[in-house]
Amino acid sequence: MAKKDKTEAKVVEIKNRKASHEYFIGDTYEAGLVLRGTEIKSLRQGKAQIQDAFVRVDNNEAILYHAHISEYDFGNIHNHNPVAPRKLLLNKKEILKIKVQTDAGGCSVIPLKIYFKRGLAKILIAVCKGKKLYDKREDLKKNQAMKEARRELFERR
Repeated sequence: MAKKDKTEAKVVEIKNRKASHEYFIGDTYEAGLVLRGTEIKSLRQGKAQIQDAFVRVDNNEAILYHAHISEYDFGNIHNHNPVAPRKLLLNKKEILKIKVQTDAGGCSVIPLKIYFKRGLAKILIAVCKGKKLYDKREDLKKNQAMKEARRELFERR
């Protein structure tokens, strides 16, 4: 039997678990993140949270606000600011689409997850519309019914 390679890197994904509960998710875009050295090191350790984060288009640039990337433990006096606004790397066409959708009203841009792709930090953002309380209740009922149906199928086997 072949040995496992010890150089396998663990997969780091920071997810926004509340996004699908709080919003109807529309168009999604994959963007690059402009980060400093200590920020990328903290991300590789998985020390970040994007629950309160949002994206705003200012001066034809997409900027991520309120994403908290913890300070690097072994950093020095030049460590980064944990909640600094961070620029997102998107095409102009994508930025214009996002701007048009958010200016129409009722929509906001929410980050869904941060992950690594070929060694680069990427962020998945989505144009979302907020759910009302009754929408959330319907989703909970639907999920509960699906869970019970799966349980019944499992018990019959």
